[in-house]
Amino acid sequence: MNYADDIRRLAISRLSRKRAYRHQVINYFWVNGLLIVVWAFSGFGFFWPIYPLIGWGGALLIQGWKITHPHRHAFSEEEINREIERI
Repeated sequence: MNYADDIRRLAISRLSRKRAYRHQVINYFWVNGLLIVVWAFSGFGFFWPIYPLIGWGGALLIQGWKITHPHRHAFSEEEINREIERI
């Protein structure tokens, strides 16, 4: 494999993660919208849909952060060379 193949594979991987994230966000709104409708039809009592809204929403925020900041997970050449020298 060469550099161009590695870059292409990385681009495809990132696009796949972004597409999966978009689908998860769409599902988040549909499911939580349905939960809010169920809550409304059950008499507007305690707003229990807040729990999945916050939990699932927090998970989506973390996943979105990881997708938009991928450089945080990559190592610089300097870091790699320093680690090689330690070995």
